[in-house]
Amino acid sequence: MQDNSGRNRLCDMLGIERPIIQAPMGWIARSQLASAVSNAGGLGIIETSSGELDAIRGEIAKMRELTDKPFGVNVAQAFVRDPDIVKFIIDQGVRFVTTSAGDPNRFCGELKAAGLTVFHVVPNLAGALKALEAGVDGLVVEGGEGGGFKNARDVASMVLLPLVRAHTDKPIVAAGGMLCGRTMAAAFALGADGIQLGTRMVSAAESPVRHNWKDAIVAAKETDTVFLNRQGPGPALRALRTARTSKLEVEPTDNIFGEMARAKDLYFGGDMEAAIALTGQVAGRIDSVRPVKEILDGIMAEYRQAVAGLPRF
Repeated sequence: MQDNSGRNRLCDMLGIERPIIQAPMGWIARSQLASAVSNAGGLGIIETSSGELDAIRGEIAKMRELTDKPFGVNVAQAFVRDPDIVKFIIDQGVRFVTTSAGDPNRFCGELKAAGLTVFHVVPNLAGALKALEAGVDGLVVEGGEGGGFKNARDVASMVLLPLVRAHTDKPIVAAGGMLCGRTMAAAFALGADGIQLGTRMVSAAESPVRHNWKDAIVAAKETDTVFLNRQGPGPALRALRTARTSKLEVEPTDNIFGEMARAKDLYFGGDMEAAIALTGQVAGRIDSVRPVKEILDGIMAEYRQAVAGLPRF
């Protein structure tokens, strides 16, 4: 239940003012962006999927210089290279972790034994039930609308959120298709306690990616993403439509990870054909690059307006 201040049980659990979490995009979800989200009352998340743990250690230190607000770290299990990743997380003094892209049993017990709060990202009901059995504190329920690596059998948030809610009373963060106050109100009606923003944060003013990608998001129509690699091998993913991804849509590759080898050239060099620009369908609704605080302020104002405007029968 949301109170008039905008706080609810997710806010109380995480010590944040607004039930809005920033997605942990590889290389992008670092201190520059994450601190802006935390300072705006949401929860910034630092990624580890890049595998650059020395850099991540520095980014966590920068977070503590840039904000005194809570933040978290994501562990994308498919990309873990360091067998001591849990010790690394604990040693950084982090209190909240999201785990994703793997078995929730792999790290949950050790993280919770150290006193951390753990949410696991799930793409379907089976994944949610497995995570709940593993003892997670909450779930990030990710619909197929979202950008990034996905389950090949994608399920839309409109179906997935109430399905998972029917099986648990633990906090749920809705991801995939989340963008604004109206989508947050819809997610809450479907059983969520908060929302996670990915593509909206990629396009934010504080996002470290080059303007080319942000401009492409702003220019995108709602049909300008592609769902790739549905037949495998490896994970499926949703990305922005470019010449490269349009070709991959009809001529699948046997090595989807190889298509990301030059990700930094796309992210920070501005070459939109160097790799795959992981982007969600909400790109079709984003019309400008805005500062994080303005984005979060707008979400909360629109949320209240949307809820107040609902018909009463």
